[in-house]
Amino acid sequence: MFGKRSGNDDIRALKPALQAPEPAPAAAPMREVAAPTVASPPIAPAKPQPAAAAAAAARSDNYYQVKATIFGALIEAIDLAQLAKLDGESAREEIRDIVNEIIAIKNIVMSIAEQEELLDDICNDVLGYGPLEPLLSRDDIADIMVNGAGTVFIEVGGKIQKTGIRFRDNQQLLNICQRIVSQVGRRVDESSPICDARLADGSRVNAIVPPLAIDGPALTIRKFKKDKLTLDQLVKFGAISPEGAQILQIIGRVRCNVLISGGTGSGKTTLLNCLTQYIEHDERVITCEDAAELQLQQPHVVRLETRPPNIEGEGQVTMRELVRNCLRMRPERIIVGEVRGPEAFDLLQAMNTGHDGSMGTLHANNPREALSRCESMITMGGFSLPSRTIREMICASIDVIVQAARLRDGSRRITHITEVMGMEGDTIITQDLFLYDIVGEDANGKIIGRHRSTGIGRPKFWERARYYNEEKRLAAALDAAEVTDKG
Repeated sequence: MFGKRSGNDDIRALKPALQAPEPAPAAAPMREVAAPTVASPPIAPAKPQPAAAAAAAARSDNYYQVKATIFGALIEAIDLAQLAKLDGESAREEIRDIVNEIIAIKNIVMSIAEQEELLDDICNDVLGYGPLEPLLSRDDIADIMVNGAGTVFIEVGGKIQKTGIRFRDNQQLLNICQRIVSQVGRRVDESSPICDARLADGSRVNAIVPPLAIDGPALTIRKFKKDKLTLDQLVKFGAISPEGAQILQIIGRVRCNVLISGGTGSGKTTLLNCLTQYIEHDERVITCEDAAELQLQQPHVVRLETRPPNIEGEGQVTMRELVRNCLRMRPERIIVGEVRGPEAFDLLQAMNTGHDGSMGTLHANNPREALSRCESMITMGGFSLPSRTIREMICASIDVIVQAARLRDGSRRITHITEVMGMEGDTIITQDLFLYDIVGEDANGKIIGRHRSTGIGRPKFWERARYYNEEKRLAAALDAAEVTDKG
């Protein structure tokens, strides 16, 4: 068979080397070696239940011992150079054939379902991301957190839960980390132990390995949903009211400069993706990110990504250099995935020099704190500007701050739509258009709240909306929000 060093006869010739030290009797069922509960469902069912998935993932030490023995024999019996030339499906078939023969040589008795599960595991180890594959295939998981080879947590529905999945050892986990980061031209090892990368679908990956990670490599994956969320879906989930969503659409369309603020995991990038859907298709958009996550649907998008230093400490390209280079690329909008340093100064300059409709995200707990963080990031960049000058620049550049939050029950809400009005003395004045009030919680611990208009009938960007012939829609949305609020 193609992909092996030679034919079936050679595999059978390896029989003495493939024998387990204490082979199970022919009558011994695989259940003593594999998972204790054979009838449990696969790890990645179509609509997984957390408890069922955890039970399916709980496997005995014997299972991993048998799998390790078969895996070692497979590596001995297969030509990896030839296997690399095959496409994914052909390579899987080749591996399955060889594993079936190894199982026959070792006289292991198992059901078809048990054998399929073992085959899938081994194929994932050789061709994919090993034990992570079942988790990556589930669309209900938001985050995967691997804390060393023996501990894997996931976030489902805003809540963190432990899985029974584990890796063979820390070396297997390190190999998978290296496989992931090498696909985007990066590296993670003892000399470069921290790395940001991404998967093919745009999911964000962070890996930190020994000697910095004491208990083995730590891998964190922020998964992207296969189906891109829209503002209409956010309305359906209760993240924003229909009237608030209408106002966000208008803000995106009339080229307001927007800052999306929120804590970790509050949905800032998702919200940024939603707002970019209302950018006109004839606009040239340039995105700058540490790890490319944004998924814009427009036809004229240029995606830029920072680069870490190489092993000699050279070749680094920072976010600030990307944003400054953007200004020479004739952009109409600049979108910064996350503002976290002195690039805040360059983004504000871009917003203030004809690149209306630019957007960015940053970490902050409320709109006022977002403005303070902007100011502090500019100061940390070494700009010796008076505080008032920086605040005036912020006022002249940012039109709207949209605040996202993850509540204690795991739900995500847009809690503020706030305008930046101007300066009064040395203080920046803001005006809330929409707020989210928490009313209480139900018997299941779910938070009950409502979005309400603050009654502002004519926001500061009214003239901009009139310029784009959107003032009637804006007035209708504000009127509807007031009626809903009174009701």
